Amino acid sequence: MAADLSKITIHMVSSLDGYIAKKDNSVSWFETADHYEQGVNVTEQDAAAFLQTIDCYVMGSRTYELALELSKSYGWPYGEVPVIVLTHRKLPVDRQNVEMYSGDLHQLVYDRLKPKYKNVWLVGGAELAMDFIRLNLADEIRLSVLPIILGDGLRFFDQMIPEQALHLKNVTAYKSGMVELHYEIRK
Repeated sequence: MAADLSKITIHMVSSLDGYIAKKDNSVSWFETADHYEQGVNVTEQDAAAFLQTIDCYVMGSRTYELALELSKSYGWPYGEVPVIVLTHRKLPVDRQNVEMYSGDLHQLVYDRLKPKYKNVWLVGGAELAMDFIRLNLADEIRLSVLPIILGDGLRFFDQMIPEQALHLKNVTAYKSGMVELHYEIRK
Protein backbone atom coordinates (compact mmCIF):
# COMPACT_ATOMS: atom_id res chain seq x y z
CA MET A 1 0.00 0.00 0.00
CA ALA A 2 1.29 3.46 -0.84
CA ALA A 3 2.16 5.44 2.30
CA ASP A 4 0.19 8.46 1.02
CA LEU A 5 -3.01 6.35 0.97
CA SER A 6 -2.58 5.39 4.61
CA LYS A 7 -3.64 7.56 7.55
CA ILE A 8 -2.92 7.50 11.25
CA THR A 9 -5.76 8.77 13.42
CA ILE A 10 -5.37 9.65 17.08
CA HIS A 11 -8.59 8.78 18.88
CA MET A 12 -9.22 9.96 22.42
CA VAL A 13 -12.26 10.16 24.67
CA SER A 14 -12.27 13.06 27.09
CA SER A 15 -14.42 14.83 29.62
CA LEU A 16 -15.60 18.35 28.76
CA ASP A 17 -12.71 19.72 30.83
CA GLY A 18 -10.12 17.74 28.85
CA TYR A 19 -9.38 14.72 31.06
CA ILE A 20 -8.94 11.27 29.50
CA ALA A 21 -8.72 9.32 32.78
CA LYS A 22 -9.23 9.86 36.48
CA LYS A 23 -6.19 10.17 38.78
CA ASP A 24 -6.35 6.41 39.41
CA ASN A 25 -6.39 5.84 35.59
CA SER A 26 -9.98 4.59 35.76
CA VAL A 27 -12.32 5.23 32.84
CA SER A 28 -15.60 4.15 34.40
CA TRP A 29 -16.97 7.57 33.47
CA PHE A 30 -16.82 6.50 29.78
CA GLU A 31 -20.31 5.11 30.34
CA THR A 32 -21.63 8.60 31.12
CA ALA A 33 -24.54 9.43 28.87
CA ASP A 34 -27.20 12.04 28.47
CA HIS A 35 -30.05 12.24 26.00
CA TYR A 36 -29.70 14.71 23.16
CA GLU A 37 -32.85 14.49 21.04
CA GLN A 38 -31.32 15.92 17.84
CA GLY A 39 -28.26 13.69 18.08
CA VAL A 40 -27.25 10.92 15.72
CA ASN A 41 -28.28 7.44 16.78
CA VAL A 42 -25.64 4.74 16.27
CA THR A 43 -26.82 1.15 16.04
CA GLU A 44 -24.66 -1.84 16.88
CA GLN A 45 -24.53 -2.58 13.14
CA ASP A 46 -23.30 0.98 12.43
CA ALA A 47 -20.58 0.65 15.06
CA ALA A 48 -19.52 -2.79 13.80
CA ALA A 49 -19.36 -1.57 10.20
CA PHE A 50 -17.23 1.41 11.23
CA LEU A 51 -14.86 -0.71 13.32
CA GLN A 52 -14.28 -2.96 10.31
CA THR A 53 -12.65 0.01 8.54
CA ILE A 54 -9.81 0.07 11.12
CA ASP A 55 -6.86 -2.05 9.96
CA CYS A 56 -4.57 -1.70 12.97
CA TYR A 57 -4.56 -0.27 16.50
CA VAL A 58 -1.52 1.32 18.13
CA MET A 59 -1.34 2.00 21.85
CA GLY A 60 1.03 2.58 24.73
CA SER A 61 1.67 0.07 27.48
CA ARG A 62 -0.66 1.61 30.08
CA THR A 63 -3.55 1.68 27.61
CA TYR A 64 -2.80 -1.96 26.78
CA GLU A 65 -2.75 -2.92 30.47
CA LEU A 66 -6.09 -1.16 30.98
CA ALA A 67 -7.56 -2.94 27.92
CA LEU A 68 -6.35 -6.29 29.32
CA GLU A 69 -7.96 -5.55 32.68
CA LEU A 70 -11.25 -4.40 31.13
CA SER A 71 -11.28 -7.43 28.80
CA LYS A 72 -11.82 -9.64 31.84
CA SER A 73 -15.29 -8.12 32.23
CA TYR A 74 -16.15 -6.81 28.77
CA GLY A 75 -14.10 -8.90 26.34
CA TRP A 76 -11.18 -7.83 24.16
CA PRO A 77 -12.34 -4.64 22.37
CA TYR A 78 -10.04 -4.93 19.34
CA GLY A 79 -11.14 -8.33 18.06
CA GLU A 80 -8.71 -9.92 15.63
CA VAL A 81 -7.42 -6.60 14.27
CA PRO A 82 -3.63 -6.24 14.66
CA VAL A 83 -2.61 -4.34 17.81
CA ILE A 84 0.86 -2.87 18.22
CA VAL A 85 1.82 -1.93 21.78
CA LEU A 86 4.68 0.52 22.23
CA THR A 87 6.63 -0.38 25.34
CA HIS A 88 10.08 -1.04 26.74
CA ARG A 89 8.64 -3.39 29.36
CA LYS A 90 7.91 -7.10 29.11
CA LEU A 91 4.12 -7.41 29.13
CA PRO A 92 1.86 -10.45 28.86
CA VAL A 93 0.68 -11.32 25.36
CA ASP A 94 -2.03 -13.94 25.04
CA ARG A 95 -3.39 -13.01 21.62
CA GLN A 96 -1.75 -13.70 18.25
CA ASN A 97 -2.75 -10.29 16.89
CA VAL A 98 -0.88 -8.36 19.64
CA GLU A 99 2.73 -7.34 19.04
CA MET A 100 5.12 -5.44 21.31
CA TYR A 101 7.31 -2.74 19.75
CA SER A 102 10.11 -0.71 21.35
CA GLY A 103 11.91 0.86 18.39
CA ASP A 104 11.94 4.17 16.58
CA LEU A 105 8.53 5.75 15.91
CA HIS A 106 9.45 7.02 12.42
CA GLN A 107 10.57 3.52 11.48
CA LEU A 108 7.37 2.03 12.88
CA VAL A 109 5.19 4.44 10.90
CA TYR A 110 7.02 4.53 7.56
CA ASP A 111 8.43 1.00 7.40
CA ARG A 112 5.65 -0.99 9.05
CA LEU A 113 2.35 0.85 9.45
CA LYS A 114 1.87 3.01 6.36
CA PRO A 115 3.01 0.39 3.81
CA LYS A 116 0.72 -2.28 5.29
CA TYR A 117 -2.39 -0.57 6.70
CA LYS A 118 -4.83 1.96 5.29
CA ASN A 119 -6.53 3.07 8.52
CA VAL A 120 -4.43 2.99 11.71
CA TRP A 121 -5.93 4.18 15.00
CA LEU A 122 -3.75 5.31 17.88
CA VAL A 123 -6.03 4.81 20.88
CA GLY A 124 -3.85 5.90 23.79
CA GLY A 125 -2.27 7.12 25.76
CA ALA A 126 -1.76 10.83 25.93
CA GLU A 127 2.06 10.71 25.93
CA LEU A 128 2.17 8.52 22.84
CA ALA A 129 -0.37 10.74 21.06
CA MET A 130 1.73 13.81 21.86
CA ASP A 131 4.84 12.05 20.51
CA PHE A 132 3.01 11.32 17.24
CA ILE A 133 1.89 14.97 16.96
CA ARG A 134 5.32 16.35 17.93
CA LEU A 135 7.05 14.09 15.36
CA ASN A 136 4.46 14.90 12.66
CA LEU A 137 3.43 11.24 12.36
CA ALA A 138 -0.34 11.58 12.85
CA ASP A 139 -2.77 12.62 10.11
CA GLU A 140 -6.00 13.12 12.05
CA ILE A 141 -7.40 13.57 15.56
CA ARG A 142 -10.85 12.34 16.55
CA LEU A 143 -11.75 13.63 19.99
CA SER A 144 -14.95 12.28 21.54
CA VAL A 145 -16.11 14.60 24.33
CA LEU A 146 -18.46 13.08 26.91
CA PRO A 147 -21.03 15.10 28.87
CA ILE A 148 -19.14 15.12 32.18
CA ILE A 149 -16.72 17.39 34.05
CA LEU A 150 -14.15 15.40 36.03
CA GLY A 151 -12.23 18.28 37.61
CA ASP A 152 -9.01 16.31 37.94
CA GLY A 153 -7.08 13.44 36.38
CA LEU A 154 -4.91 12.82 33.32
CA ARG A 155 -5.25 15.50 30.64
CA PHE A 156 -5.07 14.75 26.93
CA PHE A 157 -3.03 17.88 26.15
CA ASP A 158 -0.95 18.12 29.31
CA GLN A 159 2.46 18.17 27.71
CA MET A 160 4.31 20.89 25.90
CA ILE A 161 3.91 20.43 22.18
CA PRO A 162 4.55 22.93 19.42
CA GLU A 163 1.64 24.92 18.06
CA GLN A 164 -0.23 22.79 15.55
CA ALA A 165 -2.79 24.02 13.03
CA LEU A 166 -5.80 21.76 12.47
CA HIS A 167 -8.59 21.63 9.89
CA LEU A 168 -12.05 20.75 11.16
CA LYS A 169 -13.42 17.96 8.97
CA ASN A 170 -16.58 17.13 10.86
CA VAL A 171 -18.54 17.54 14.09
CA THR A 172 -21.05 14.89 15.12
CA ALA A 173 -23.38 15.13 18.11
CA TYR A 174 -24.78 11.80 19.25
CA LYS A 175 -28.00 10.98 21.10
CA SER A 176 -25.85 9.93 24.08
CA GLY A 177 -24.68 13.53 24.47
CA MET A 178 -21.19 12.70 23.19
CA VAL A 179 -19.75 15.09 20.62
CA GLU A 180 -17.05 13.91 18.22
CA LEU A 181 -14.63 16.48 16.81
CA HIS A 182 -12.81 15.22 13.71
CA TYR A 183 -9.71 17.21 12.74
CA GLU A 184 -7.12 16.84 10.01
CA ILE A 185 -3.61 17.77 11.15
CA ARG A 186 -2.18 20.39 8.81
CA LYS A 187 1.32 19.55 7.68
